[in-house]
Amino acid sequence: MTPAVEDAPVLIAARRTPIGTAGRSLAALTAADLAAPVIRVLGDELEPSGRKSLRDVVLGNCMGPGGNVARVAALQAGLPIGVPGLTVDRQCGSGLAAILLAVSMLREEPGIVLAGGVESASTAPWRSWPPVDGNAPIRFRRAPFTPAGWADPDMGEAADLLAREHGIGRGAQDEYAARSHARAFATQQAGGFAAEIVPLGDVCADDRPRPGLSVERLARLGPAFLPDGTVTAGNSCGVNDGAALVTAVDAGTHRRLDLPGLRVLATATAGVAPDRPGLGIVPATRLALARAGLTLDDVDVIEFNEAFAGQVLACCAELGLDPARVCPEGGALALGHPWGASGAVLAVRLFAQLAGRPGGYGLAAVAVGGGQGVAMVVQSCR
Repeated sequence: MTPAVEDAPVLIAARRTPIGTAGRSLAALTAADLAAPVIRVLGDELEPSGRKSLRDVVLGNCMGPGGNVARVAALQAGLPIGVPGLTVDRQCGSGLAAILLAVSMLREEPGIVLAGGVESASTAPWRSWPPVDGNAPIRFRRAPFTPAGWADPDMGEAADLLAREHGIGRGAQDEYAARSHARAFATQQAGGFAAEIVPLGDVCADDRPRPGLSVERLARLGPAFLPDGTVTAGNSCGVNDGAALVTAVDAGTHRRLDLPGLRVLATATAGVAPDRPGLGIVPATRLALARAGLTLDDVDVIEFNEAFAGQVLACCAELGLDPARVCPEGGALALGHPWGASGAVLAVRLFAQLAGRPGGYGLAAVAVGGGQGVAMVVQSCR
């Protein structure tokens, strides 16, 4: 092992809330309400000297109330007032971007950083554009992902076009979605998510995984975005609430603690055409793997954010990757996509599957509105 690898930061713990469907089990909880319990659990797991080394809390968030959700959640979690908080926004990549930022911080200065993401679609504030010429305010639906004059399709429409261009039909998308639900439900029933979930009151399981969601049942659904499209509500992710964080430490702290974890071998952020944002996974994955000196054949667990089945299948086609290798225990199509948290959920899922398996490699990658991708390559270590 080279000195550069030995000096890489390590993720030593990873937790998440249950993922709720917007308006359902977690609907009454704000973004800070979701993140604070996970921060509290991760903070309580640190030994006293570790708590003294806690440098920051970094949270991704897209649609929250502003006001630095990370700082509010850290205080709500009961962390010392000397621990600051930073909220970052790379849209759907925010949670993984926060972890990448924490890793970068720890390469420069030793210590411990809690990092991840949070989203409460249920309590996201409604905003309006200011009135013009005495007219009524117009509700602000979403931020523009591109400047004026650039194509800026909604994500579902872009996924439809991406699937069409890659020759990915309705049947293949429904088959992929059905498999994601089957895998997630089987994992849930076997207790495979239990160790990573921080219960919120009586809510201790994800809302969305559905048993028996067959290709035949999915085939009954009509197009959701384009009149002649193949993307439906069934082969798309949901709108969700949830939070996920990891505990990241520098290499020296990891050696002192001697805990199993995931060493961060490489990270990458890349841009693609803004009108095909779903392809952002492809260049980010390639760059992260190249920096780690690995190929996809070397990777044991691959976690892509499943925003749309057609989008994931298009990325797999571009990468020459068997789609059956992606999200082996179910992904966002089944678990849900709490935007600002989803990238961090991928990291939690890698931790659950790889920690304690020394030498195993993992890859997490997420596509981002506006044409970006974020990826991370890890290796299980002791």
